[in-house]
Amino acid sequence: MAAISTLRALKRRHLPAIAAVLAIPVLAGGIALAAQDRFTVQVPDGSLSFGDFRGYEDWKNVAVSQTPTLLKVILANDVMMAAYKSGLPTDGKLFPDGSKIVKIEWIPKKNTESPYPVNVPDVLKSVDVIEKDTKRFPNTHGWAYAEFAYDPASDTFKPSELSANSHLCGFACHTKVAAQDYTFTHYPMH
Repeated sequence: MAAISTLRALKRRHLPAIAAVLAIPVLAGGIALAAQDRFTVQVPDGSLSFGDFRGYEDWKNVAVSQTPTLLKVILANDVMMAAYKSGLPTDGKLFPDGSKIVKIEWIPKKNTESPYPVNVPDVLKSVDVIEKDTKRFPNTHGWAYAEFAYDPASDTFKPSELSANSHLCGFACHTKVAAQDYTFTHYPMH
């Protein structure tokens, strides 16, 4: 009887410690398995965040393009779409502040089920973002750029090497189209 009382006393005294020790792997595993919130990712200087483009999945399609290695779709928010529909980009006319573009890039694959040759998206490569805010980004005529590279193995995003330092990553390339308010993509006829 004394042994049973002693055992009960030990259980009561050590049960919270045992429960805590058993809970640690469960909590750690839950943290490790939690998916990344991509909208918290930002360029290192903090000037541009993936979160600035929350809801882009519902934006309107501007255009699609293909390089030898990538399929791309360009999406724009309502501010940018209204500007496109009014005829921009053209010489001398500027996109308004609040204009935002997202370019989603995939590595393509052949669609084996189609009766004709067609490439379709396979592995996501990156999500590139562009935002116009002349107050925040005066040194780049109001435009900020970032590329968030996707890692399929970890299912995470991070700023690519292009945007490793700041929001300036795409400005040098876009100066080629300064007369079009630094945008390459035109809104094609539908």
